[in-house]
Amino acid sequence: MSNEQKAIQTTLFSIIGNVCLALIKGLAGLFGNSYALIADAIESTTDIFSSLLVLFGLKYAKRPADKNHPYGHGKIEPIITFLVVAFLVTSATIIAYKSIQNIQTSHKAPESWTLIVLALIILWKEISFRIVIKKSKETHSSSLRADAWHHRSDAITSVTAFIGISIALIFGKGYESADDWAALFASAFILYNSYLIFRPALGEIMDEHLYDDLLNEIREESIHVEGILGTEKCFIRKSGMKYHIDLHAIVDGEISVRKGHEISHKLKDYLKHKISNLGHILIHIEPNK
Repeated sequence: MSNEQKAIQTTLFSIIGNVCLALIKGLAGLFGNSYALIADAIESTTDIFSSLLVLFGLKYAKRPADKNHPYGHGKIEPIITFLVVAFLVTSATIIAYKSIQNIQTSHKAPESWTLIVLALIILWKEISFRIVIKKSKETHSSSLRADAWHHRSDAITSVTAFIGISIALIFGKGYESADDWAALFASAFILYNSYLIFRPALGEIMDEHLYDDLLNEIREESIHVEGILGTEKCFIRKSGMKYHIDLHAIVDGEISVRKGHEISHKLKDYLKHKISNLGHILIHIEPNK
């Protein structure tokens, strides 16, 4: 199975899970008098739409290179990640606004059974995070990584809701708004997490160098090709799940142009074989001094 197919299947898993959780949280929050759970449901609802965006981005990124997009369509991934971050910021703002409103309004304490619902939700979201983050590392997908952190942020907001409801139930009258304060804290965490997701996606779209491990691997593998004496400049930029390489390779300065051309093709083929997820590879031949 290709990385693209793995990523798409993982996103479908996220969508189905978020639909179920949004319904469970919303109903539990409504009947259990917990705005923290309702806030959680709001975030899960935005997660559904953001996961649909990720799915669209992954399918679009699969399109082959064409005349207008010679490097393929992979740059759609960080753009989709920006939209996912926008969904997160919007949900955090709505949660914060409603939390402040509820803090200023007296209301019933949450029902004790909502803690059981939250405990199960926390367990499921942490499992979901671990599954999706593993797949994001396997596929090198930035949008899938953003989707994974949605699961983690959802788990943490559920933890804050659990703490808030526990305080309201333990201390009783006068502490009914504890779960609203928990929701307010959760909104701040979502905003912070949004930045953590946004920053690497910005680096990707700006072709920022973030790939020292891959660069070192390319240099080490290159010298195994017959005729390659060493390497000089090496530039790496990521597009979707592929890494495009510009590499200056050093060869004997006395060989013919044809021989240098053959060596460059051997090096390109060797790197593609040894290192997964390499896209376009441009080899510039440099004579040794």
